[in-house]
Amino acid sequence: MKYNILKEFLKGFVIGVIIFLTRTFVQYLVGNPLPGNSFLDEFFFNQLFAVSIYMATVYIFKRFIDYYGTDFWNTRPVILGLISEVVATVIIVFVIRIFIITVYYKQPLSQFLEQEKIEEYYFAVIVSFVCMCLYYAFYYWKSKQEGKVKQSKIIARTASAKFDALKNQLDPHFLFNSLNVLASLIEENPKQAQKFTTSLSKVYRYVLEQKNKDLVPVDEELAFARTYMNLIKMRFEDSITVEIPDSISNTELKVVPLSLQLLLENAVKHNMVTPTKKLHIKIYEDRNRLVVQNNIQAKQVIKKSSGVGLYNIKQRYQLLTDTGVSIKDDGVTFEVAIPMLIEQKAFVPRQKQYIEDKRYKRAKEKVEKIKGFYIHATIYVIMVPVFIFLNSRSTSFPWALFPILGWGWGVISHAAETFGWNPLFNKEWEAKKIDELMNDDEF
Repeated sequence: MKYNILKEFLKGFVIGVIIFLTRTFVQYLVGNPLPGNSFLDEFFFNQLFAVSIYMATVYIFKRFIDYYGTDFWNTRPVILGLISEVVATVIIVFVIRIFIITVYYKQPLSQFLEQEKIEEYYFAVIVSFVCMCLYYAFYYWKSKQEGKVKQSKIIARTASAKFDALKNQLDPHFLFNSLNVLASLIEENPKQAQKFTTSLSKVYRYVLEQKNKDLVPVDEELAFARTYMNLIKMRFEDSITVEIPDSISNTELKVVPLSLQLLLENAVKHNMVTPTKKLHIKIYEDRNRLVVQNNIQAKQVIKKSSGVGLYNIKQRYQLLTDTGVSIKDDGVTFEVAIPMLIEQKAFVPRQKQYIEDKRYKRAKEKVEKIKGFYIHATIYVIMVPVFIFLNSRSTSFPWALFPILGWGWGVISHAAETFGWNPLFNKEWEAKKIDELMNDDEF
C-alpha cells in the first residue's frame, strides 16, 4: 500500500482537532475547563501527540498489509499489528513527554524520570487503541468490498475469455477437417474437388462471419447445415441421407453459431459411412429444442473419442443459459438436443449494458459524494456554536474565528467539488473555450 505522507499528515491533524475539541468540551462539562492562557499550548501538544501517533499507526498498518497481503486479516497478524501499534504509541508518548517537559518546560531529565507515572499514558493508549480498532474495522470492510468487486470482475473476465476461447476452437477445427475431405476428393474426383472448393469458400465465409456472435437465428444455422452437408455428400454421395427442416415454428429462436456443424461433423466422424451401411441424419424441432439424431454404427477405432466437440457446445451453452444440452444414447440412435433461445438483452447489447453499469457507478459515486458533503456540513454547523461557546468561556481573544473561517472555506470547497460549481472555470467557460479553439485555424 502507498504511504502518502502529506495526505496522512492532514488526516492525522483533522483527527487531532476532533480529539482536542471533544476533550475540551468534556473537561468543561465536568467543571475543569482549560485556562485561556494555556489554550494554544494544549492545542499544540495535542496535535503533536495526535499526528505523531496517527502517522506511526498508519505506517505500521501499511507495512503489515504489504508483508502479509490478504493474510493480514487473519487473527494472528491483526493481534500483532495492534500490539505493535500500542507499543509504538507508548514509545511516542514517552519521547514527546520528554521533549515537552525537559525542553519546553525546562525540567531536568532526572526529575522527569523520577516523577513519571504510568497513569500519564492511559488516555493516549486508550484513544489510540480505539482509533486503531476503528481504522482496522473500516479497512477490513473496505477490503471485503474490494474483494467482492474484484471477484466479480475476475468471474466476468474469465467467463468472457473462456467463451471467446471456445468460439475460436471452431475455426481451426472446421478448417482442418474440411481440408482432409478436400485432400481425399482431389485423388478420387477432381471435378468434385473443384465444386467442393467453391462451396467450402462459402461455408468458410459463414464460419468467419458467425463465429464471434453469441447466438444466431435458427433458420440461418439450418441453411448453413444444408450447405455443409452438401459438402459432406460430395465425398460420401448416397451413403448419407439428411433430413433438415426448411424452417421452424418461431423465427425469433436462436442457437449457438456452428453448433449444428459440430454435431453433424461428429455424426460423420464417429460412424461408418458406406453404401451398405448408410448413415441417416435427421434434424427436427422438439418444443424449444433442436434435435440432431443419427443411427449408431460406430467405427472400430483403437483410440477412444475425446468428446471435445460435445464438450465445446455444452460449455458455450452453460455460459449463456441455465438450459443445458441433453444427450440420449439408446444403442440404436444417438440424439443431441440443443436449446433454442430468445436472445436476451444480456447477450447482444453489451455496449448498452456497459454504459448502464458505468452510469450506475457514476450515480453511486455522486450519491456518496453528496452524502459525504451533507455529513461534513452538518458537523460544521454543530461545531460553530461550540467554538463560539468555548471561546467565550476561555479567553477574550477571538480565536474561534480561525477554525470557523478556515473550516467554512473547506465546506465551501467541498460543496464546489461535490456539485461541480466553479465560478471561474464552469461549463459555460469550457464550452466557450472549446468553440474558440475549434474556430481557430492555427490550432
